[in-house]
Amino acid sequence: MPMSADFQSRLFPHLPTLVDHFQTPFHLYDEAGIRATGARLKEAFAGIDTFREYYAVKALPNPAILAIMQDMGFGFDCSSDTELMLSRQLGARGEDIMFTSNNTSPEEFALAAADGGCILNLDDINLIDRVEEMPELICFRYNPGARRSGNDIIGNPVEAKYGVSHEQIVEAYQRARDRGASRFGIHTMLASNELYHGYMIQTAEMLLDLIEELQAELGISFEFINIGGGLGIPYTPAAEPLNLEAMGRRITTLFAEFAGRNGYQPALYMESGRFVTGPHGALVVRAINRKDIYRTYVGVDACMNALMRPALYGAYHHIQVLGKDGESETELVDVVGSLCENNDKFAIQRELPRISDGDTLIIHDTGAHGSAMGFNYNGKLRPKELLLKSDGRVELIRREETPADYFATLDFTPDSLRP
Repeated sequence: MPMSADFQSRLFPHLPTLVDHFQTPFHLYDEAGIRATGARLKEAFAGIDTFREYYAVKALPNPAILAIMQDMGFGFDCSSDTELMLSRQLGARGEDIMFTSNNTSPEEFALAAADGGCILNLDDINLIDRVEEMPELICFRYNPGARRSGNDIIGNPVEAKYGVSHEQIVEAYQRARDRGASRFGIHTMLASNELYHGYMIQTAEMLLDLIEELQAELGISFEFINIGGGLGIPYTPAAEPLNLEAMGRRITTLFAEFAGRNGYQPALYMESGRFVTGPHGALVVRAINRKDIYRTYVGVDACMNALMRPALYGAYHHIQVLGKDGESETELVDVVGSLCENNDKFAIQRELPRISDGDTLIIHDTGAHGSAMGFNYNGKLRPKELLLKSDGRVELIRREETPADYFATLDFTPDSLRP
């Protein structure tokens, strides 16, 4: 169930005008859809004493989008110095930010501690001694190993580079406490784009059980559990969407049962990115070439530097041809870009209406991990980003890259060293 009918009804009638004014290619995001999903997420967990979404900045790191998240009361999940900078530019401070380290440099730790700090979520027991000053509130990313399975995108937990192992987790909290930590949380992230709500329920149950064990062994209590992101969206028309409401009901019950046993209830944090913005974005392109050899190739004016998920994961993104829905004449085509790589394809042997040069194609579900994963191989420049506002206006929220941007890093003060 890709791009919603509501999004299409508000966008498609105006798309020819937008294409003419802004020129393709561009990513376009839907504010109304993003806000509706955010409200739905909060409602699903309203029965828990404290729930907070920490939007995964990596999914769509645009200040205009992050401002919407902030307005909905969400925090920010960051994993790099520039993501910290983006969040702080919007005024986020302290516990509005969760910084999940991963092979973290001393410079990143210093930035995380500065300017109001953040919730520090350590990924490795060895990092405890590399934190110059242990914050009052500390969190660890837990990797259960063979106790759980992952999925195709993140992989088997035993093989994943992330997290503190089950065998290390007691020691990790003990060492952090010895260095001065007095408030505690725990985090995990085991799957990505997971559509089975039961998996996420099991993750919440696993962490609640684990903190009971840690409480008993160490005499500490936990302010929150963070079950990570990973909530999936149905990229293909036939896929069943995640049952968020059933997930919310069961996790709320688990929290109530925990409170009955322990006399308190931790907060529930999540760091959804894809679920909040993924379905509410589209990459709009134009057909510029048709090539008939062993297959038919439809060339468009964007390439995989604007959306690399199909090349990286073999991911499916639904495609519509503007004004040609329901046409009887269809054909099998590969929809391709101009990059000098054979996997530069948005669709492979996809049945689509017959496409002519100049047709507008809408590639669905690019509101997360689309523009954010862009790159400049072949000197290709990333496209602009637009926001369809709730009041119907369309705003430019990031201009397209220019050759001047590409060459900017070649403007530097000469430096050399003869060792």
